[in-house]
Amino acid sequence: QVRLVESGGGLVQAGDSLRLSCLVSGRTFSNYAMAWFRQAPGKEREFVAAISWSGSNTDYGSSVKGRFTISRDNAKDTLYLQMKALKAEDTAVYYCAGSDGLFPHSDYAQYGYWGQGTQVTVSS
Repeated sequence: QVRLVESGGGLVQAGDSLRLSCLVSGRTFSNYAMAWFRQAPGKEREFVAAISWSGSNTDYGSSVKGRFTISRDNAKDTLYLQMKALKAEDTAVYYCAGSDGLFPHSDYAQYGYWGQGTQVTVSS
């Protein structure tokens, strides 16, 4: 059984930093691309960032580019999202997602495995 478990969310102030983690089990983590998506209340799911199986290719949503960094540690089966200069509009539930492919995609339909989400709240 494939499991994706996010952690690291919380309540922070605007301008602060936060790092999310996603521990994957039940599959060979290093073989697949991974991504982060987010969903705010009343809004559609939004692509945040994605990373290739090796970590050498990344892609970012326009609203987070330059502030967020996605990375992975294949030895630890863990995906990360380093978030800096957080804004109130970054408030959302953040989801870790796993693909069956090698390379990053921004389309959530490319990801068949999802975590339960972790709440990030940024106060202004």
